[in-house]
Amino acid sequence: MLLSYFWLKFAVHKRIVFAEMSLTKIAGKFFLPRQKELDRHYTEPEQLQRSVLSYLVSKGMDTEYGRAHAFENIKDYTGFVKNVPINTYEELKGDIDRMRHGEQNVLWPGLVKWYAKSSGTTNDKSKFIPISVAGLHNIHYKGGADVVALYLRNHPESRLFDGKSLILGGSHSPNYNVEGSLVGDLSAILIENINPIANLFRVPKKRTALLCDFELKRDRIAHECLYKNVTNISGVPSWMLSVLVRVLEVSGKKHVEDVWPNLEVFFHGGIAFTPYRKQYEEIITSQKMHYMEAYNASEGFFGIQDDPSDHAMLLMLDYGVYYEFIPLEEVDKPNATVIPLEGVETGKNYAMVISTSCGLWRYMIGDTVMFTSKKPYKFVITGRTKYFINAFGEELIQDNAEKGLAYACEQTGAQILEYTAAPVYMDENAKCRHQWLIEFSKDPDDLKKFADCLDSKLQEINSDYEAKRFHDVTLQHLEVVKAHPHLFEEWLKAKGKLGGQHKVPRLSNSRKNMDELLELNGSER
Repeated sequence: MLLSYFWLKFAVHKRIVFAEMSLTKIAGKFFLPRQKELDRHYTEPEQLQRSVLSYLVSKGMDTEYGRAHAFENIKDYTGFVKNVPINTYEELKGDIDRMRHGEQNVLWPGLVKWYAKSSGTTNDKSKFIPISVAGLHNIHYKGGADVVALYLRNHPESRLFDGKSLILGGSHSPNYNVEGSLVGDLSAILIENINPIANLFRVPKKRTALLCDFELKRDRIAHECLYKNVTNISGVPSWMLSVLVRVLEVSGKKHVEDVWPNLEVFFHGGIAFTPYRKQYEEIITSQKMHYMEAYNASEGFFGIQDDPSDHAMLLMLDYGVYYEFIPLEEVDKPNATVIPLEGVETGKNYAMVISTSCGLWRYMIGDTVMFTSKKPYKFVITGRTKYFINAFGEELIQDNAEKGLAYACEQTGAQILEYTAAPVYMDENAKCRHQWLIEFSKDPDDLKKFADCLDSKLQEINSDYEAKRFHDVTLQHLEVVKAHPHLFEEWLKAKGKLGGQHKVPRLSNSRKNMDELLELNGSER
C-alpha cells in the first residue's frame, strides 16, 4: 500500500509520461534523500531519540494529560521519568474511551478519529489504540516508506514499481464504532486513509481488502489478482500463506511464480516467519524471491530488517516514538528498572515501553525484544510479556519455542502451520509437563523423535528449562499432540478472529486456550 502511495505522489506531482522504461528506476530516485537520512540511525541514534522526546513533550503540553503531569517543566529524560508514570492500557483506558466519544486534547492535541482494535486485556475483550493524524503519517506511513527505501538500497535491480502490490489487510469493526470515532484493524485504517487514487496501483479492490469474512476475502483475492502483474506482497505470514494456497488452487499452478512471474519480495510481519519459511520456499521457488521483515504493530512502527543477511531489525528512531526498556525479570516488580535506549545491553531480554504521537505515554506495549548490536541498534522480537510459560520456574519464552521447533522440523522433515503450548500442572500420575498442540502442514517422519528433538533443544538453549528437566524431577518430558487440519482456523473463526491481524497465542501459563483447542480437536487433556 505504501508503494502505491509514494508512486502516486511521484506520478501526480511530476506529471511524467512513462514509455517503455523501468518505473522503479525513476521512482527510486525519490527515495535517495531518505536513504541518506537513514544513515543517522548508524551514527547518531541517541540524538535522534532525544529529538523525538523533545517533540512529543512539546506537543503533549497542549493536552489534559500533559497539564496533569506538568509537561511544561520537563526539560530532559530525567524530568520525563519524574513526571510521567509507566502505563498499561488499564491506566489509559478511561482517557481513550473519552477520546473515542469525541473529546479533544485528552492524550494528544486535537480530535483523534481512528482507533486500531487490538487483542484485549484481562478486563476487556479488545483494546482500542488511538491513531492520530500525526501518528498515521510520521509513524505508520513513514515506516512503510522506509521499508521501500531500504529494500531498494539493498536491491538496486528491483522492478518493484513496475507491477502491483498485493496488500493483505484487515477490516473495519463497525460494531465498535461510537459517535465521534471509527474502529478497524490497523491495516484497514491505513487502506482507508490513503489517497483513493492510490488504489489504482494496489490489489485487491478496496472493498475486497476490507471484507470481514476472511474465507470470502481469500477467494476473491485469488480471483481478482490471478491475472495481475504482482511484484510484491505484504501481510502476516500465516494469513498470506492461506491466500497463496488459494491462488494456486484457482490457477491450477504448482508454484506462485507460475502465476506471478515478476514477484520479487514478501514484506512480512506480525508473527515469526521461521515456522513458515520452508512452506513459502516450496510454493515460491524463484531464486529472485526476497523476504523482508518489518515490526509494525497497532501501537506503532518500530523496526525494519535493513540487512538481508541478518534477521535482526533496525530500531527506527526518528519517527514519533520514544523508547524505554524494562528488564524482563523486573516487569512485574513495583519499582522496576526502566532505562532509555542508551542503557540497553545486548543479549538481554527487555519489555518495551513507548511514548508516541498517538498519545500513548510511557506505555508498556507487551512485546519483548533482545538487542543484537548497538550503533546501530538492532534487535529481534523474543515474545510477549504475557505469552510465556513459567509454571515451574522454567521461563520459556517464544524465542526459545521458535528455535526448538525449527530444530525439530529440521531433524524430522516436518513443517508447522500453527502451534500453542501450555503446562500440565499435574496429571493423574502427579506428573507435570509442557503440552504442545501442533498443526503440521507436513508431518514429521517420527512424532516421538520430533518431541525428543524439541525437548533436547529447549534444554540446550534454556538453562532454567534444563534445570527443571533434570532427572525428570520437577518437569517431565514434553508432550506433542497432533492437531487435525485447520483446527486453529476453526478455533479463531468460532471467536470471530479469522484473518486480519489476529494471532494464535503461542505460549501461556493458563490452560484456557489449550483446553478449548483440545476439545475442538477431540483430544483428551
